[in-house]
Amino acid sequence: MLRVLSEFFTRIMQRYLPDAILFAILLSFITYFLGIFIGGANPISLLGSWGTGLWDLLEFSMQVTLTLVTSYILAHTRPVQKVLETAASKVKTPTMAITICVIISMIASMISWGFGLIIGALVAKEIAKQVRGVHYPLLVASAYSGFVIWHGGLSSSVGLAIATPGHFMEEQIGVIPVSQTVFSSYNLITLAVVFVTLPIILNMMKPKKEHVMEFTADEQAATAELEPNNEPPKQVGDTPAQRWENSRVSSLLLGGFLLTSLILYLVQNGGLDAINLNIVNLFFICFGMLFVSSPKEYVGLGVDAGKSAANIIIQYPLYSGIMAMMTVSGLAAMISDGFVSISTEQTLPIFSFLAAGVVNMFVPSGGGQWAIQAPIMLPAAQELGVDIAKVAMAVAWGDAWTNMLQPFWALPMLAIAKLSIRDVMGYCCITLIWVGIVFTAVFLIF
Repeated sequence: MLRVLSEFFTRIMQRYLPDAILFAILLSFITYFLGIFIGGANPISLLGSWGTGLWDLLEFSMQVTLTLVTSYILAHTRPVQKVLETAASKVKTPTMAITICVIISMIASMISWGFGLIIGALVAKEIAKQVRGVHYPLLVASAYSGFVIWHGGLSSSVGLAIATPGHFMEEQIGVIPVSQTVFSSYNLITLAVVFVTLPIILNMMKPKKEHVMEFTADEQAATAELEPNNEPPKQVGDTPAQRWENSRVSSLLLGGFLLTSLILYLVQNGGLDAINLNIVNLFFICFGMLFVSSPKEYVGLGVDAGKSAANIIIQYPLYSGIMAMMTVSGLAAMISDGFVSISTEQTLPIFSFLAAGVVNMFVPSGGGQWAIQAPIMLPAAQELGVDIAKVAMAVAWGDAWTNMLQPFWALPMLAIAKLSIRDVMGYCCITLIWVGIVFTAVFLIF
């Protein structure tokens, strides 16, 4: 049944899903006209808010870009590559390939969403080279499906945001440590259920043998240009400057200073409760520097990372403009208010989850979406007497949930895998349905 259903969704996606940049353009126009005809906004004013809103998320865009680039660099260092190659060499069957791929992606995504996307793509490609009979689009879709839990781990932008002193809702809700969000019992149970069941669901979608598309030698050659050169940098000349820029001592010194700074920060600010997006980025820079052979190699890997980050950098202003129109026209508030109006103390987390899933289609940014929904959802939680941390995590999970339908965050992974969004999104639709069921069930019980 799941195979037939996934084939149906794949046919739909291949026929009707536009490229990610066209998707963003279409959403821009849809939001504009909805803002006028449903939100009642003035057309000229709304267009002006879109133009100025393009740059509202520049700081967050830089943080996101750094997360993607630094996690890419760390994933491509020789120690991490060696671990990936060793893990891939142990995989012998298509079932094992899909299982290992989604599990590694989930673990990496819990550490950092960017790390999960990059590691997932690299694992999928490495396994596909060595395992015969595995359907490559499903393998990559499995890697992207693992990304669905990123908001439940240490990379949760909502969980980290409200744990950071000075966040924009601090006066209303205070600072909420990650022990009440990411490390709460309901969140850990949700993660455990997804960890156990998602590999099973994905394996049930394996196509018949005659429909299997393997990773071929031609595709391997086509993706070679995207792979960084992991050979030690060659010496060019013998000047002091050239020796230092190709010296492991330089990168070790900087990595050591960064590691010391990271440890001091965590010790002085409460350990895990002090983790935020900047600290996650510091972690990646630190270990990336420690694992490369020189600062020059680090910069070279960063240049390669730009190929994966370019699509997101280009499209993020469009989504920032969409977010501005959603806010100014009141569309985001109307969506959230609509769900809040039918909520009770028991159902508010579930409706917060659903509302976030809808809004995420227009604003695929955990931080940006939180800025829109927090002022609506959190006062509703206080009024109904619902745990604020639980509602915050419901919004976070809703944001991660519909990423299985919103192609924006699949771009870095697909750039490495050399596939189209149309090849993988049909399988991700099944992940969307299943995770929605799991989350709703857990929050009904808890």
